[in-house]
Amino acid sequence: MTSADAADEPDDPTRTDERPTRKQPFSQAFKDFIPQGWAPYSEVPPDPLPATAFTQPRRDAISAQFAGDRLVIPAGNLKVRSNDTDYRYRPHSAFAHLSGLGTDREPGAVLVLEPTDEGHDATLYFKPRSPRTDPEFYADARYGEMWVGQRDSLAEMEALTGLACAPISQLPDALAKNAGATRVLIVADADAELTASLTGQRTALGVGAEAAADQQLTVALSELRLVKDDFEVEQLRTACDVTADGFESVVAALPEAVRRGRGERWVEGVFGLHARHAGNAIGYDTIAAAGDHANTLHWIRNDGDLAPGDLLLLDAGVELDSLYTADITRTLPVTGRFTDAQRTVYDAVLAAQEAGMAAARPGAKFSDVHAAAIRVIAEHLHAWGVLPVGVDESLDPETGGHHRRWMVHGTSHHLGIDVHDCEQAREQNYRHGELRPGMVITVEPGLYFKSTDLLVPPELRGIGVRIEDDIVITENGCENLSARLPRSAEAVEAWMAGILDRGPAG
Repeated sequence: MTSADAADEPDDPTRTDERPTRKQPFSQAFKDFIPQGWAPYSEVPPDPLPATAFTQPRRDAISAQFAGDRLVIPAGNLKVRSNDTDYRYRPHSAFAHLSGLGTDREPGAVLVLEPTDEGHDATLYFKPRSPRTDPEFYADARYGEMWVGQRDSLAEMEALTGLACAPISQLPDALAKNAGATRVLIVADADAELTASLTGQRTALGVGAEAAADQQLTVALSELRLVKDDFEVEQLRTACDVTADGFESVVAALPEAVRRGRGERWVEGVFGLHARHAGNAIGYDTIAAAGDHANTLHWIRNDGDLAPGDLLLLDAGVELDSLYTADITRTLPVTGRFTDAQRTVYDAVLAAQEAGMAAARPGAKFSDVHAAAIRVIAEHLHAWGVLPVGVDESLDPETGGHHRRWMVHGTSHHLGIDVHDCEQAREQNYRHGELRPGMVITVEPGLYFKSTDLLVPPELRGIGVRIEDDIVITENGCENLSARLPRSAEAVEAWMAGILDRGPAG
């Protein structure tokens, strides 16, 4: 059943989608009957969301950067997947960070920070539940309680978030009030009504300055997440822990994945089941790349077989209900033992990762992690006779780069509520920025020898290895949040043997 079965109630003039619907007629007798005989809604307010204790300092920090300006942060709208079905909803990360709302909350909502003499007053505008006497209760496939479940009232949302709340219908009038400059986080699928409401209300910025002002807000909201607070670090620690559970489930399922055929899909499915059960979802499309597929960096087709003797490169992470996600990669021998050639490549990548982690400490540059790891990669390539020039020449950014044929990607990225967190941050604060305690980054070197690469010794062709862990910068160095999963070849083999000897889970 989809929204094609919606009732024959008048069209909602606030709806911005133009999808045709085939209306299901309801009799007047039904309309009179449907509101009757329901238990009253609970009057006990819900507990605050876990993030609520941390969101006010985040809003204060962004408020301090834009004194006197109105700040508008949309959650984003539902997005059509096919005809009258929508993609599973996820709010914009900046909205989630400032409001504490995760999972599938709250489509169409807008957080407004209204300037005051002391800073900003925050109001969350969203669509609260309608009374059961309202046709929306049974006739609206996007918001009706009969269709999508019980929505929050204004009072319930205020209890959950600690924010003042108002119906989204009041947003146009609120934005029409003179508040000086207005900056808007541009969200691709935000409501067109929001843009229309702001027309003519932004002249305080000056002609042509709106885009620049909006971009400044986007950058600031991204950079606000560079250093994680205690709640965020603990969420990422938990995400890494439950992701490790998912990896263990995959290892237990490897014999069945081999037997079934199309084993990459089996692996993807096992991990996806675990992610949906333990958290909100996968944090990104799982890479389950066996054999030569591991040499395609973003292999998400996952339609290949798993064969004895192959390596499986599994890059996957569980996203919690708070939307914080792990991002971990392990390269696993399908039957539990590395060949000599596989171990040679694996040990080189592990040495590079160890060098990258050693460089990850407060005061170092973010780029130092990559520089340390990639030097080790280049040294191994040179020792194997693969690199056509010397190590230093290859590492020269102006005239070299030969090593990048076999590791084209960077070693690290920030991690948090987005798998590639803080991507709108300025280069001087990201790639060229200084590592500080509370920053969470990945360390993920790799070596990728495509089966068609004739510059590589035959015994290494078709081998792809990446090892990725999530680390938090501490006062004295770094802590590996994903250390529960083994990294050395010997430890991986012992870990897999223990799981495989137990057999599949009952």
